[in-house]
Amino acid sequence: MKHEPTGPMLGKILVVDDNPIIQRAVYFQFRDQGYKVLMADDITNALTIVRTEKPDVILLDINFPADFSGSGDMLDGFWAIHWLQKTEEVRGIPVIIISSASPAESEPRALAAGAVAFFPKPLDKDKLLATVQKLMAAKKPAPPSIPGLKMAS
Repeated sequence: MKHEPTGPMLGKILVVDDNPIIQRAVYFQFRDQGYKVLMADDITNALTIVRTEKPDVILLDINFPADFSGSGDMLDGFWAIHWLQKTEEVRGIPVIIISSASPAESEPRALAAGAVAFFPKPLDKDKLLATVQKLMAAKKPAPPSIPGLKMAS
């Protein structure tokens, strides 16, 4: 999965999911739309990518296999959202939860934790794309104004 968009890059998306089928589906959907897609299959790798790449949007699963590293922390999507919020350099990156966890239980918790949206699996790829496009549009800076220049209307 090393193909890059052929036109101008619309933004960087980090997909954090341990399911290779979800990774592949989301990767190709967003790559084909012109986004650079970064992948992580666990929270530890995701945090490294977030710090080095500073993605524009993070698509984050909630549940991951148990971490047997001995750290004692349960490194799940909720933990990652908390880490993002307390880490100054990446605090403003919007997080969209993509999860097979029960929406009735997990969606309110995810939104209360700071996620901007929740998508249950199987994913509605069209709605997910539209949500990411809205987030990207909101991040674009306004064009600089030049004194004395009038824009055509």
